[in-house]
Amino acid sequence: MYRYLGITLLGAALVAGSAQARDSYDHVRFGVDVPYEPMEYRTADGELTGFDIDLGNALCEQMGITCEWIEQQWDGIIPGLMARNYDAIMSSMTINEERREQVLFSDAYLTVPSAWFAPEESEIDTPDEQTLDGLTLGVQRGTLQDSYATDFYGDVANVRRYATADDMLLDMESGRLDLVFVNYPVGKTTLLDSERGDYRVVGEMIREPYEYFGDGIAIAFRPRDEALAERFNEALAELQESGVYDEIHDRYFSE
Repeated sequence: MYRYLGITLLGAALVAGSAQARDSYDHVRFGVDVPYEPMEYRTADGELTGFDIDLGNALCEQMGITCEWIEQQWDGIIPGLMARNYDAIMSSMTINEERREQVLFSDAYLTVPSAWFAPEESEIDTPDEQTLDGLTLGVQRGTLQDSYATDFYGDVANVRRYATADDMLLDMESGRLDLVFVNYPVGKTTLLDSERGDYRVVGEMIREPYEYFGDGIAIAFRPRDEALAERFNEALAELQESGVYDEIHDRYFSE
């Protein structure tokens, strides 16, 4: 009896020790989906960069800890967090109710609309069930844009899903897609401002319905890591107050 009680107490102590360690991270591993320019991508010489990367590194520096970035495809990024492959997700993840059931979010650090992009010669002005009927639409698998396009237009259009944004944009460039639906900054950087060809935004920026587009982009943590999330919230507020956040923002977003 006493032997089992001792084992139980030892187990409890180990759990308490693990919880204390989680609350005092000095090295944080971020899960990130690459490439997703301008949010996270590699330069020509292989350096990992982008808005999320620079902001994440600045947050860690503000907290006096080190960061490590671990690449993970988007459709497995939440399972990877739960499997403890990394400590948090900082990869342009939008807060919405479905994800809130799985992860704990930090305060939002960016709000961006989504948009449809098509070749300049496209005759579509306003995406709807009639104009998209029979067309092929590109989205990144598992994103809110995937959910939106599938739910609203999956009955009339062919929604083609891609593991990475880069693969989707390559198919757009080669003419295998009629439109793509992505975060506006991603489409602006990779299509409007690139040498891939002539493209344009189709229709208005999209920010609703709320259940799809949520409360902005945030860092995702495991639900039990409340203390770690709060440390990042405090660091984010400090960067915003000091002007460092604005410097990083203006580095990537002209609008």
